[in-house]
Amino acid sequence: MGCGIRVKSKATVPLGMSVTTTNQDPMLDEDDLGPADEKLLDMLNEGRVTAPYAADETGYSLQYVRDRLGRLVEHDNARKVYEGLYELVEDPREGGGPDE
Repeated sequence: MGCGIRVKSKATVPLGMSVTTTNQDPMLDEDDLGPADEKLLDMLNEGRVTAPYAADETGYSLQYVRDRLGRLVEHDNARKVYEGLYELVEDPREGGGPDE
C-alpha cells in the first residue's frame, strides 16, 4: 500500500517530484455512516434541507452539520443545488435515490 499526496486538479508539482493521487469510493456504505449522517439522510429523504435547518432539527452544531453534509456531497450521496441548499442523490442505506 503506497502513500500519496492529494492534489487538486490545478495544482503545480515542481520538476523532479512525482505525485500519487488517490480517489475515494464514490458512495459511502451503510457501515461508514454515523448517527448524524443517519439523521441527515432521513431528512434528505423527505426533501431538500439547509444546514441551519438540519442543525436545528437534529440538535447538532451548525458546523458539524455542514461538515457531514459536505461529506455526503463529497461521496456523491447528496448534492448542493444552491448555496446552502442540499438534496439527496442516493441513500447509501438503500442503494437508491429519492425517486427510486
